[in-house]
Parts: sequence; structure tokens; C-alpha cells
Amino acid sequence: MTAFQVNLDLLQEFDRGLDPQHPERSRIPALILGYGEITTVFEIQAEGLRGLAFKRLPLFYSLEEVEKYRAAYEEYNRLLEEGIGLHLPPHSHAIFLNKAGRPVFYIIQKQLPSLSIGNRALHWLPHEMVHVLVRQILQELRKVWDFNRRQDRLQVAIDAAISNWSIDGFDPENPRLEKASLSYVDTSTPLFRVQGIEQLDTELFLRSAPSFLVWVLRLLFLKDVVNRYYDFHRATVDLVANFYKDQRPDLVPDVIGVVNDFLTGEAADLGVKPVGDEEVRSYYREDAFIWSLYLSMRKLDRFIRIRLLHKEYPYILQEKIQR
Repeated sequence: MTAFQVNLDLLQEFDRGLDPQHPERSRIPALILGYGEITTVFEIQAEGLRGLAFKRLPLFYSLEEVEKYRAAYEEYNRLLEEGIGLHLPPHSHAIFLNKAGRPVFYIIQKQLPSLSIGNRALHWLPHEMVHVLVRQILQELRKVWDFNRRQDRLQVAIDAAISNWSIDGFDPENPRLEKASLSYVDTSTPLFRVQGIEQLDTELFLRSAPSFLVWVLRLLFLKDVVNRYYDFHRATVDLVANFYKDQRPDLVPDVIGVVNDFLTGEAADLGVKPVGDEEVRSYYREDAFIWSLYLSMRKLDRFIRIRLLHKEYPYILQEKIQR
């Protein structure tokens, strides 16, 4: 595992002065690098921390909870790198108590060039190179499912979204990919099962949701969202559907063709059914609805906590999801 040390005192100082509503106005400013559906990636503008990408998880009530997450996180990274053979950026993590006395977990990675991230590279790549990128991602996914097929007690999941991959050595002025390798960057949701038991407490990720919405998310969406990442077919549907989110709907028909060529060709032995046009559109509509509702309700929760109850709201939210 590639790891490194960070200045923990400086990171704690940043956390004590963080303004989650305006990270750029924090005592030590933060620069937003990208938004996920639940977490936000940022750079801390301080000597000794620049050049690193941080995710802050203020989800835990006790040291026991954060320790259980740490164990799952470290094992997931080990499985991806040593067991499956994926390449991850140099990474580390930090745990300490925040100013409210609750544990906070920071995921830390070496910051990668922004244009090397798949969803941004899409806007620089020639059409035929997008096909190459998609096939390379599918080949990385195949490694996960080949690993799973060799196991009798362990199963690993992965979120195949194109925004979770970085093209090593990507040059936007000469965007060729034939000899490029990929790095997988999203390890903050360490999903793997041992003898059918999820090692991550997925209830943790409901804590960022408003209390009045938790039961609905748990009942209708949580199990389904988790299960999709253990299914090769649904993982590829999600990969294709994200081209809508990433503002490249023009690429969807060809990407479906690349996926189905892969599934019926070099991955035919996996027995994964092809992806359909309407299936992708339906999946995207449902996914967009879920996450748009989730963000809207989190904003309402933020307003209630800050404006009405005069409490802290610890999460950094994207103001608008572009879809």
C-alpha cells in the first residue's frame, strides 16, 4: 500500500476553523476539487498540505465506529491493490476528534491533474479515444469480477463511474490512451462482503441525510444502491448512464456499443447480459431523481439546523448538481 504522512496538527487546525458552508472562507481556506453525491473533495491551502486531495467524513458517533470504518477502508484498499491488481493513487488517512469532540475521518490522496479525471478528460478526448477509455475501464472491472469468481467467502464491489478513474500521464494536448494506465480514485465507500456480510456499516451514510428522510432512504433505496456495485451488468449500466450526468449524451449510443461488444466478446465467459438503450435512460432518470431529492433535502436540513436551531451543519454541499 502506498502511503505517506501528513502534518496532523495542521490538519486539526484546519478542521477547527472549517466553514462547511463556505470552505474558501475557512480560517485556512479550502479549494473545492470536485463533488460526489455524498462527499466533497478539496485541497487545503496551507504549506505542507497543498498537492493533496482530502475527503472529510464527520459521520461517526464513537471511536469504536470510526475504528470499524478504518479497518474496512484499509482492507478495501489492500484488496483493490494487492488482491485485484488495480492501481490507486498514493493515499493515507487521518483520525482525530473535532471541536465537538466527535471522531472525524479524513481520506487523503495525492492530488491528480484535474483533466486526467475521466469525466473531465471526456471533453478533450477524440471520439475514438473515448471508446478506448471505456474499454480500459471495462478491463479494470473485469479484474474485480475475475477476483470475485476465484473466492468462496469474499466479494468486492466497485463504483465504475467514469469520474472515479484517472488517466495516468494524461496530456490534453496529445490525448492518446493506447498505452495509458488507469488509477481508481474513489475508495471512500469500502464495499466488500465476507460470507455474505457487508463489512461497511452502510447506515453511516444515512447520517448525512436529514432525519426525516432516513427511513425513506433506508426502506426504498439503500439496499438497491449498494447491491448495484456487486453486479457487473448494473455496474456497466451505471458507467454508461453517467455520460448523461457528465454532459456527453451524444456519446451514449456508441458507449453502449463498446460495452456490449466487450460483454459479448472478451468477457463473454462472464455471462453478463448486454446493456439496452431504454434501460440506461430509465436508470439515469431514477438515479437523477434520487440524488436530486437527496441534495434538496440536505439543503433543507442545513437551513433548519443553521437558521432555525442555530446548530452546526458539518457537511460541505454542492449547491447544484449539473445533469
